[in-house]
Parts: sequence; C-alpha cells; structure tokens
Amino acid sequence: MFAIVEIEEFIRIPPNRFNEDPNNVALEQLKELYEGKISEELGYVILVIDAKVDPIGYVIARDGASYHKVNCRLLTFYPKLQEVVEGEIVEILEFGSFVRIGPVDGFIHISQIMDDFISYDEKHSMLIGKKTGKKLTVGDKVRAKIVALSFEKEGKIGLTTRQPLLGKIEWIKEETKEEKKEEIKKEEK
Repeated sequence: MFAIVEIEEFIRIPPNRFNEDPNNVALEQLKELYEGKISEELGYVILVIDAKVDPIGYVIARDGASYHKVNCRLLTFYPKLQEVVEGEIVEILEFGSFVRIGPVDGFIHISQIMDDFISYDEKHSMLIGKKTGKKLTVGDKVRAKIVALSFEKEGKIGLTTRQPLLGKIEWIKEETKEEKKEEIKKEEK
C-alpha cells in the first residue's frame, strides 16, 4: 500500500552551504538518506516529497556546521501480510513467477499458483496447468495475496494465488461469470 508518511529528522548543514536555502540542502540530504531504502518502520521509501527546516539550528563544539530539525514527507510503499494486490508478471521461471507490485517484485512459488499440476515451458516462458490448461505468461495481470514479508536487505514478498478470486485476472473473470450463471439457474428454479 502506498502512503505519505511524515517524519522528523536532524540534518547537518556544513558552513560552505550556509548561503544556500536550508530546505534545498535538507531535501538533498534526505533524498540520499532515504530514497530507495527499505526499513521495517517505513517499508520501501520511494521519494522524499518535501522538507521544512527549523530556522533555529544548533552548533556543536569543534564542528562549524549547524544542525537543524527537519519535518519531511516521504512517499512509501508498505506491503502488509494478507493484503490483496494486483500486478503484472515480469518473469517466469521453472519454480515460479515474479510479479511487479508497485515499485517492487513479489514472488509466487509454483506450488502457490493454482490447484493443478504445473509444467514449465521454457521455450515460451510459460507455466501451464495440466488438467485446466490455464497458462501464465510474462505480461499477464494477476491478483494475489501477500503471505510472506521480509524487510531484510533487498526485501522479499511472498505471494499466493491459490484462493478464490485470486490468480490471473482472466481466470477470475471466468470464475465470476460461472458463479453468476449458477446463481441465475438457481433463481429460475
């Protein structure tokens, strides 16, 4: 889930930058500090939106710089366990597929794709259900549920599509059409 998060931080403005706008200096430092980083508290930090520097700074002995409190807003992506997300298949491998959700890729293990034996077609980069004939290829849109999360180093997101109303969007549409047909038949009786 995308969110705008407000945080408070301290920045150091070196003496050679005193003549610059402190908000610009803070923005530059905060971008270097936060953008593209992952943390347990914030999730994936995509962008530092803005920064407002307290004009009253503090000077520490033997350091000519001034230290200022900064309030800033960050655009973050913080996935949550059991959250349902939609994305696009970006890579198919023998053991599963990678799905682009927001700014990151999640992984669906082959055992979590569908209730069917799945074979891998390396030549066409495709996963195929043996009984159903359902195919999953690069570029397909899918709806999945987040079942595992780790914010260590690069971060990892585990997904499943083995639940009702999850999977390739076309499969979901077919499933809901069948359910509607059954409801209409029941109402006619």
